[in-house]
Amino acid sequence: ATRARRALISLLALLLVSASGVASKSFAITNNCEYTVWPGILSSAGSPGMDSTGFALAPGESSTMPVPAGWSGRLWGRTLCSTDPAGKFACVTGDCGSGRQDCAGGGAAPPATLAEFTMDGNDGMDFYDVSLVDGYNLPMLVAPEQGAAAAGAGAAGGNCAPTGCVVDLNGACPGDLRVSSTTAGAGGVACKSACEAFGTAQYCCSGEYGSPGTCRPSAYSQFFKNACPRAYSYAYDDATSTFTCAGGVSAYAITFCPSTTRYRPVRPPTCRRDIYRSCAPRVLSNQKTTAFPWLPKAEAKDLLTSR
Repeated sequence: ATRARRALISLLALLLVSASGVASKSFAITNNCEYTVWPGILSSAGSPGMDSTGFALAPGESSTMPVPAGWSGRLWGRTLCSTDPAGKFACVTGDCGSGRQDCAGGGAAPPATLAEFTMDGNDGMDFYDVSLVDGYNLPMLVAPEQGAAAAGAGAAGGNCAPTGCVVDLNGACPGDLRVSSTTAGAGGVACKSACEAFGTAQYCCSGEYGSPGTCRPSAYSQFFKNACPRAYSYAYDDATSTFTCAGGVSAYAITFCPSTTRYRPVRPPTCRRDIYRSCAPRVLSNQKTTAFPWLPKAEAKDLLTSR
């Protein structure tokens, strides 16, 4: 009996340690779009894996999934997905090439809006961002969920705040970058990055432009930055686009299409067509802060205000 009791205690202790080490946080993923979104998840090399790498979320549907301690990787939304008669699953935007709903180690084909995470990194901090470096396909908001104590820890340890690209850019995407699909009619379904569209070292921040001092924002990256000031717009856009949270944050809410606001830009008065292939818009108009009732007013305004 004593031996059995000790074995049971050891098993319970092992389960407790395992649970605390494997599922330290969670993602609460919500689809607020008027169409189905298929989230895709890719774990970084050497990172523990997630329980799922891809699934469907109908309009208004949510799903919560545990995040292993020390996890790093990216999450995105796939759109306009279908299965062909041979049983192959594919998506018009964000496809991961697995041929199935789960991505099974495949990453997002650009253009795609990406949420990137490194959990329990340096000094125990979570690092996260929303990136448009690989282009854009749908609005996304990442918001840490924390109580008063956690908020204090986050404020002391880093820039722990919501981030993302919360407006619909597809209609306003410059013609050089626009991706259209007969599946969705005549409208744009995604917006390429200049790197993806043109492949030059200047736009891709490679070769002689492969450093913060030589790779500078372009008219194209400014289109993304003006619309979504907290999101990465090009490779070295770190200063305003990387966010960190200290201990106490147990969940991150990830919302697709958090608002119905469309990006209606106004073109700048002058435009150097001798430098850029097209003149990118720069001003966000018709802003609404009421689209985010769960955020403090200042946070909501900042997410919808160009800089």
